[in-house]
Amino acid sequence: MKLILVGLLVTTFVFAANAQDLSNATIQQRIRSVKVDNGITLTFDEAGRTSKLMAISDNFAKDETSRAGLLAMNFALGCIYAGDSLSKSPDNFIFTFWVLTRKPRFSENHAMTVALGEEMLVIGSARYVAKSSQQMEYLNFEISRANLAKIAAETNVRFHLGDDVFVFSRSQLKLIAETLAVTEVGN
Repeated sequence: MKLILVGLLVTTFVFAANAQDLSNATIQQRIRSVKVDNGITLTFDEAGRTSKLMAISDNFAKDETSRAGLLAMNFALGCIYAGDSLSKSPDNFIFTFWVLTRKPRFSENHAMTVALGEEMLVIGSARYVAKSSQQMEYLNFEISRANLAKIAAETNVRFHLGDDVFVFSRSQLKLIAETLAVTEVGN
């Protein structure tokens, strides 16, 4: 009798653990349901058995980018995970600014801080890459899910990138929130 009970408990725990996984099919369904399928993509690499979720934002306001000496700037937010399902919500995301500029603007100072009311999030320095031939700079940050949730919860978010100040638009904040929502395991 004890063996049967133990067997049932083990089967129940295994089923419960597997039921918590978030499949790529479910993530795709969530992307469609929040109507951001133009902004969020999910791809699966059969050979490498990895999945990549990426959300691409609209450009920042022209007056902000002009004031910073840029032609344009937007960001991408995403994560890469093994297999075709998530067993837990991603703890960290890669957050990349794509900067179009005639001359490098962030090569010397590419730190990021985010003002959230009285709280200041220090994201830190980027992994920085410049491609002069394409007039592009890429600033890559690793940002925790908790910090992204704090950013997405606000309505007016200013941040410093190097020496310049930018503001996340409502659509950019919505994209961050929706990226977190579609990757939430156990939802």
